[in-house]
Amino acid sequence: MRKDRKTILKEEKLRKRKKEERKEKKKRLVEVRKTDEEEVLREITVKIRLERINTYKRIIVKVLLDNKITDLVISSEFVKRKEFKLKKIKKPIYIRNVDRTFNKERPIEYIGKINIYYQGYRERTEIDMIRG
Repeated sequence: MRKDRKTILKEEKLRKRKKEERKEKKKRLVEVRKTDEEEVLREITVKIRLERINTYKRIIVKVLLDNKITDLVISSEFVKRKEFKLKKIKKPIYIRNVDRTFNKERPIEYIGKINIYYQGYRERTEIDMIRG
């Protein structure tokens, strides 16, 4: 059975339209994924346990995970409230902002040693104390 020219053109047009719809749908899905990933990367918080090395007391804290930071930092108010033992470093570390300018806060002058626990993972590390 032969198809007439009109039927063939209709089928071709329908195939093109479906192909365009699939492309558009895929494009929207990619955009949604990118938006979701960006939002997730900016606002991931998890609960972890911190253990003070000097007293071995553990506390549970909510922390922000940030993919753009290059080191572990903790605020001076939190350190004072939770009585972490700090060590003064010999050479202060000056903090730069994303645009490479120096941060207006004072440099990092103290570090603390802590154990971090998260889902069966344990790490002993040093954490920088920032003002704020």
